[in-house]
Amino acid sequence: MKLTSKGRYAVMALVDLARFNNINPVSLRDISLRQGISLDYLEQIFSKLKRNEIVKSIRGTQGGYILNKNPSDIKLTNIFNAVDEKVKTVQCKKESKKGCNGKATKCITHNLWDELEIHINTFFENKSLKDLLNNNKETRV
Repeated sequence: MKLTSKGRYAVMALVDLARFNNINPVSLRDISLRQGISLDYLEQIFSKLKRNEIVKSIRGTQGGYILNKNPSDIKLTNIFNAVDEKVKTVQCKKESKKGCNGKATKCITHNLWDELEIHINTFFENKSLKDLLNNNKETRV
């Protein structure tokens, strides 16, 4: 199980945005420079975040992005879902009788990995952007 850069970068960018959200809209260029994430990649990520109503864009010379909700209301699960990131530890579908390895039954350790997936997803459901903000403080460049 591994989170892709898309999921990790989406969280990093939103924490950065949340730090400065109450000052002015934040440009993707500023986030790109501070976090070392490609501007093109951020544009793709923020397109999905906007479509899923996690952020909204403000036009104009002082434009950029702002959060659409309070940081305490944006759970990491919401972010991962918005950018099509799935946290899975097993390849099979839970409702299927067939196992991940294509055999008729599930593997001997299937329940272990399934339980781990539940713990990981519960952790992400219980963590919000506000939790991450409280752990990090930095000033605007």
